[in-house]
Amino acid sequence: MYPNPQDVLPLPPRPSVEQYRTRAKELVSAHKAGPEAVEAWSTRWIEALWRMQSTDTTAPDSVSRNALARDHERSAKHVAAFAIERLSGDQGALSQAQFVMARAHGFPSWARLVAHLEAMAQERSEYARFERAVDAIVSGDLEELNRLLRDDASLVLAHSDRAHGATLLHYVSANGVENYRQRTPSNIVAIATCLLDAGANVRATCDVYGGGADTLGLVITSAHPRAAGVQLTLADLLISRGAEFGTGTVRGCLANGCPEAAAHMASLCIARGIPLDLQELAGVGQTDMLAAVLSDRTPAPAEAGEALGMAGWYNQAESIRTLVRHGVSVDTTNGDGATALHVSSYAGQSELVQLLLSLGANVHQIDRQYRTTPMVWALHAWLVDNKQPAAAYPTIVSLLLDAGALVKPDWVDDDRVRADYALYARLMERAQQS
Repeated sequence: MYPNPQDVLPLPPRPSVEQYRTRAKELVSAHKAGPEAVEAWSTRWIEALWRMQSTDTTAPDSVSRNALARDHERSAKHVAAFAIERLSGDQGALSQAQFVMARAHGFPSWARLVAHLEAMAQERSEYARFERAVDAIVSGDLEELNRLLRDDASLVLAHSDRAHGATLLHYVSANGVENYRQRTPSNIVAIATCLLDAGANVRATCDVYGGGADTLGLVITSAHPRAAGVQLTLADLLISRGAEFGTGTVRGCLANGCPEAAAHMASLCIARGIPLDLQELAGVGQTDMLAAVLSDRTPAPAEAGEALGMAGWYNQAESIRTLVRHGVSVDTTNGDGATALHVSSYAGQSELVQLLLSLGANVHQIDRQYRTTPMVWALHAWLVDNKQPAAAYPTIVSLLLDAGALVKPDWVDDDRVRADYALYARLMERAQQS
């Protein structure tokens, strides 16, 4: 159901039920006026919410302002589309408008939103205390968190009344919960230790990403603790306090761009006798174990393709060589019909692209999802997605050209390509031949 538990809007500092009833009536009026009026209502509401939410007295730089503007615009479009969809049915317009507003804030129903707002107006209510504790966690206010837990020991086991039902410990992961609360303060390990010492349930789950998500799983797949350099320390702390892991743990790390956590958890899995699948072994470069599996059995094409693709994402050249030595075709595709050459071209792995081409990878292979070649994947990563390091992509494009890749003029209509005169000339010459 829209929205997911992450893409939700913050509440204003002093929300009231009456404010939301008024907003819901305004939405009904906008709906009667047409889709453009709903879009205008959504934009005004979200801009007002973020103005009230902001407490930062430092003016953001132009990049931050542009990013915020894009986020607000995207949120406004999503809310407007959801409102238009919900209010177009036969059910009562006001009740549907109220439902839209509840869902936009991450609550499963209007009644739950109202209960939350009424409770937040009471400083000593459980919801109010829980929200203050969450704010203390994401801001790194250990003193305030300790005070709240001393005043109410049961708080550490409480669950959010939002749709995800997260506990305080889940917020340590900066993952799955509200996007605007996904932050990793420098003292997050001390915060987590405080919660665990107070009796937090390390195995408690919340309803994100399909349900059943525990704090360890969220931590080892989260970009924020990884960027802060505390992901592995947090993981070890949780494991030392009883967090469980098993089959698929390493794959989850790899699928979410966390190779360090993947390698760390792979070592722990191996030590505990937890089997790793072909994709996991290839992605973390456990080539001895990978070779042993391949010597014992011939993998299905789909399994082999996923392993090649994961090795491509994470620049595991020896995994590629091991798979090919054991009879896996270098052009075996993953579930989306992409080859390792597609993936490594997009990921900026120039040396791996060179290896794959030397092994006979097909530069003309078309994937099933985007219906394009590795050349398009490389150009899209460079010129559209602005992937880094940008300097890798001219090399990759040159390698693909050397292997006979085709080009269309509109693919390279960009000043960054023209800046490299020799490369641009080669591309345009190939475009004329294509």
